Amino acid sequence: MSFASTADVIDRFNRAFVERDRDLLTDVVGEDCVMESVQPAPTGERVVGRQACLDWWGALVDDRTSRFEPQEVIVAGDRATIQWHYHYGPGPSDWVSGVNVMRVRDGQIVEALGYSKTAGEVPLATDN
Repeated sequence: MSFASTADVIDRFNRAFVERDRDLLTDVVGEDCVMESVQPAPTGERVVGRQACLDWWGALVDDRTSRFEPQEVIVAGDRATIQWHYHYGPGPSDWVSGVNVMRVRDGQIVEALGYSKTAGEVPLATDN
């Protein structure tokens, strides 16, 4: 069995947010995936398991009041770093920069750790 490369998996992950297509996430999230959100500080919300991660990320994909913009992706073996901007409102200051540190195994995301440049809380679609 051949598996997608780390670059291919991360490209599909990013496209899910840009294209607002949660179905793009289905095949790239592993059963044992662990995701840590950028908040609440200092450690972020911990989400464990494929379905829980799909639900969490799916809420962001579906939220039409926010926008995720990948800025740069660096891939090294089974690891990837995604630098991004997250726009959470219509104002010129309603955005934040951050990174996700990802790990891919056998063509699926098994770890996603989020970090951002925030002085306070950033409203997320998953807060509702």
